[in-house]
Amino acid sequence: MLTEKKKAIEALTRGLVLTNDQLEKVSSLLLHEFNCGLAKETHQKASVKMYPTFVQDVPNGLEQGKFLALDLGGTNFRVLLIDIEGDKFHMDNVIYPIPQRIMLGTGKQLFDHIADCLANFMEKEAVKGKTLPLGFTFSFPCKQEGLTKARLVTWTKGFRCAGVEGEDVVQLLREALLRKKINIDVVAVVNDTTGTLMSCAHKNRECRIGVIVGTGTNACYMEKTENVETWEGDQNDSKQVIINTEWGAFGDNGCLDFLCTRYDREVDEASLNTGKQIFEKMISGMYMGELVRRVLVHLVQEGLLFSGKCSVKLKEANAFKTKYVSMIESDGKYTYDNARRVLAELDVFNATPDDLENVKLVCSRVSTRAAFLVSAAISCILNRIKRPHTTVGVDGSVYRYHPYFHGLMERKISELTAPDYKFDLMLSEDGSGRGAALVAAVAVQNSQ
Repeated sequence: MLTEKKKAIEALTRGLVLTNDQLEKVSSLLLHEFNCGLAKETHQKASVKMYPTFVQDVPNGLEQGKFLALDLGGTNFRVLLIDIEGDKFHMDNVIYPIPQRIMLGTGKQLFDHIADCLANFMEKEAVKGKTLPLGFTFSFPCKQEGLTKARLVTWTKGFRCAGVEGEDVVQLLREALLRKKINIDVVAVVNDTTGTLMSCAHKNRECRIGVIVGTGTNACYMEKTENVETWEGDQNDSKQVIINTEWGAFGDNGCLDFLCTRYDREVDEASLNTGKQIFEKMISGMYMGELVRRVLVHLVQEGLLFSGKCSVKLKEANAFKTKYVSMIESDGKYTYDNARRVLAELDVFNATPDDLENVKLVCSRVSTRAAFLVSAAISCILNRIKRPHTTVGVDGSVYRYHPYFHGLMERKISELTAPDYKFDLMLSEDGSGRGAALVAAVAVQNSQ
């Protein structure tokens, strides 16, 4: 029997629950945006940019050699040394933090920091002085002009380094390497979705889609060059190219307003990039916890949670971390150990069992919506490429650590994809770093 409070909470959060009809509408809107991004006439104004990556082949299993990889896509940055021998793979890597002052500083400071970390790593790995090919994963919206040329369109994920937007990030990296006297050959720049696709394709030759659901969200897939009017590369034998969709910006033109709740609007208005990355703000780890927090604060204000008393901490923006969502949903049925622990961190000590159940409901509604939106977008690609079987490589902290995300996606993609097109979801292991090395390996192999 639902209590009056529970009914009121159900009603106030119902906008977060999506039907298959709504999700099918999301898929068809995204397909329209894909076509706008791929067409010469509409590309400039399209929200979903559909950038060709200049990566035209997946690994064939014959790649070999030693490669360095840099992986920049969030508050941590990785340097990797990868030894490839066909299907065999040996990898060493170190994670270096990027301090807030560098994230908000100048481009020169950022790339000097990256070069310093690379020098430190090469010394550790005893490869200092060797000229190795390097693959650079740079996971921000870029317009690629070649395999080693990518102009940053806009910073996302909390970065605002001055003097980088509109510039070629490979050139900025090369200049920093020169300043630090590091002799390295940058042979490819990719984003993390391409890295994920390549990394999974190295193990599973059916992989043609790469998806990230982490701090941000994005996807790439293998498209026929005949469908890419913006393609300016060689019309070689492969007749295909990986497209970086940049689907995080889906909805920036208002087409997803029918899905936006008051909580989405609040999160958007409080963000560094108001009106931008609308789809990403409904899904990714950078925003999921904040969405939950805003719902909880509203329910407290309505007298439906915590006896109407809101702690100072819970009122702080971004105090409710996305990892808390995964923790709370990991509690068993009618057990609330994690929920109590999380609320204690937020100075909420007066939660009743009903409160705890309702907090879990809010977390579930926000995370399930995220999983369903990603599923609608993946099914759009599967229905577009019409392959009998496709492996979808997936990486990112939300997908990796949330207890139900994978299962929700599997079920919903099946419901939204034509039955002729089978798929499986494959967790990418170190996709963005390994993938950059694999793109470098394929590039080196193709140039010989």
